[in-house]
Amino acid sequence: MDKVQYQTVPNQEIGLIDANYQTFAFQRHYHLDFHIGLITQGEQKFHYQGESHHAGQGQMVLMPPDEMHDGQSKLDSGYKVKVFSLDPLWLSDLSDLKRSSDVIGFNQLVIDDSHVFNTLSQLHQSLTNTNLSQLAQDCLPYEGFSQLFERYGAKEQRSIVPLGNQSVATLKEYLMANLDQPVKLEQLSELCQLSPTQFQRHFKAKIGLTPYAWLSRLRMEQGMKLLKAGVKGTEVAHQVGFYDQAHFSKAFKAVYGVSPSQIN
Repeated sequence: MDKVQYQTVPNQEIGLIDANYQTFAFQRHYHLDFHIGLITQGEQKFHYQGESHHAGQGQMVLMPPDEMHDGQSKLDSGYKVKVFSLDPLWLSDLSDLKRSSDVIGFNQLVIDDSHVFNTLSQLHQSLTNTNLSQLAQDCLPYEGFSQLFERYGAKEQRSIVPLGNQSVATLKEYLMANLDQPVKLEQLSELCQLSPTQFQRHFKAKIGLTPYAWLSRLRMEQGMKLLKAGVKGTEVAHQVGFYDQAHFSKAFKAVYGVSPSQIN
């Protein structure tokens, strides 16, 4: 039976997921945050950048933001995973990057390192301890992720994906500012100085999704962020472009496997 628990911590740049997936499968999607998954039981398989990958018990999956991938269990018995959802800017700041054009990356997608795995597993558990002082909550992530940075971290240039005379990043900024609006294809194509047909063709070629599917995921990702920040479900639904909470809840559960009311 699938069981997923999303948890928030005082540091809003960090989200925690503790899940047992058996039948639930993630369709092709992306995250706004950096996801670090610790496979604690079973085996997960996924597609990323045109290749098949898998990670088993004791291994970690480091998935960068805005990268298309899917995910499901490789075994009928399912798999268990503990996930850190980390704001990319916060993660780069934590790794002490000197230039704003730099971002933190990692030189491996799947890591097999028992020492780092155990350190991050303990960190995941510690951050759910409500008895910890605020100072401990603030310092533990730095201590927990330092070994990961030292062994596998890599400084990278922030990538720019062109789309007409704009970039995908600029397009995302525009949509984030207009999630509650009925965005039209003509608006997006004009922003990039492309015809609607050109825009759709170029977008699908670069991103791997249709503009509509990409916007739908963006709304879900922002909805998750708002729920974690304590915004009420009805208000979240309106802020991300849904007419009512019922439609938002149905779409949200289809994407994440849980209802908005289960995000705490």
